[in-house]
Amino acid sequence: MNTQEALYNYCLRLGDNALIHAHRICEWCSNAPFIEEDLALSNIALDLIGSAQCFLKYAAEIDGKGKTEDDLAYRRSERQYFNYLLVEQPNGDFANTMARLLLMSAFDVYLFETLTTSKDEAIAAYAAKTLKEVKYHLAHASDWVIRLGDGTEESKYRMQKAINDLWLFSGELFEMDETDTILINEGIACNLHDIKPKWQNYISSVLEKATLNLPEAIHMVKGGKNGLHTEYLGHILSEMQYLQRAYPEAKW
Repeated sequence: MNTQEALYNYCLRLGDNALIHAHRICEWCSNAPFIEEDLALSNIALDLIGSAQCFLKYAAEIDGKGKTEDDLAYRRSERQYFNYLLVEQPNGDFANTMARLLLMSAFDVYLFETLTTSKDEAIAAYAAKTLKEVKYHLAHASDWVIRLGDGTEESKYRMQKAINDLWLFSGELFEMDETDTILINEGIACNLHDIKPKWQNYISSVLEKATLNLPEAIHMVKGGKNGLHTEYLGHILSEMQYLQRAYPEAKW
């Protein structure tokens, strides 16, 4: 694998994480607990779609085969997506969605902070733009996790269960492979081992404020970065890609 191939893979991963997470959050549109939260979640989803567009467009440029960001978003099969398993998990109840947003947004903040200094100018620019947005996502998720965890007996139970259920997907966030190694050596990518302690400390502090327990170390599930997914991604793609595949030459 050369640097160009590694950069293409890296941009796909960043774009896919944002795209699939955005789709999940979009499912709350008109279904959130109250109208202000409906708007907040819709805006978070739009932020993520914007980030996905940036990284997938750059990936298409690197690939150099005349594809667009839409081609990469809508015309790949399940095994050609490289998002984390965490972001494709079902919404569940509101506590589950906030737990997922907390775990992923905390990771995104530290990731994009590091990527703002990437030697790849496009990556650095997109990271700086995305960082402003994911800081808001993290603040929003943190507030809700604390509010629900330190709330009623029912909300505390649901919030703790959500954290417990999603924890086994968090280990994959810090898995690295050849793509990461090549780009780290070039000063382009982030060393995920460096940001893991920061992520752990932040999550621990939020759970402490929420009077919730940090889940014990368990077996972590992984595979998304290598195109191995849970059954849920297939369902997402069948819905997300329907129009593009049914009318492939349509102009909007």
